Amino acid sequence: MTTRTERVEIEGVSLLATLTLGGDLGLLALHGSNEGGTAELARSVADRCAATSLVFTQPGVRRPVHIPSPRMAVRHCALLRDFLAHVELVVSLHGHMRPAAPRAIFLGGGNRTAARLLADGLGALRPEFEAVTDLDEIPVALRGLHARNPVNLARRGGVQVELPLPARTSGRGWVPGVPDIPPPSVADALAKGVELLATLPGDGPASGPMSGPTPGR
Repeated sequence: MTTRTERVEIEGVSLLATLTLGGDLGLLALHGSNEGGTAELARSVADRCAATSLVFTQPGVRRPVHIPSPRMAVRHCALLRDFLAHVELVVSLHGHMRPAAPRAIFLGGGNRTAARLLADGLGALRPEFEAVTDLDEIPVALRGLHARNPVNLARRGGVQVELPLPARTSGRGWVPGVPDIPPPSVADALAKGVELLATLPGDGPASGPMSGPTPGR
């Protein structure tokens, strides 16, 4: 696999984008330094599934800045444009800290068929974690339906995966330059879900409702 990097600046924030080209399923981590474990999961699952990964980080920054996903625009980053041109379907990994839903894995994004199929793979995590696909049960800010969110910009759209802290990191505290260690069971389940996505028919656009500009991601 070919790996390329690019230094980009978005809203005054310096980021490092790392693209590893593989197949036409894409693993995306827009907030790899803010949302612990998402960068490591994106790389690990993509490697296991021969998929493509794109990870954004802020190396060495003790207090990374969170830029909302719709503002991580393609005009800022050539590698994001290349990623979206290369992949058919995106799985975008994020982290949430919702006290009312500490075990919920929210599956948003515009491709609702893909979200439900990915949930089948994540079913192996029950009862510790529960995959939620009903948009009415997903907080508005975590639904990933914004028209400019990169998860919705590939040819067949994608799934936004919002993982609670225990599903993505050991919780030992962030140390600059030291990778998080996501639970192996979660990496396994995500890989299984991504493999299921490869069985989706390849023709036709993303299925399910898409929105215009909405609050949040």
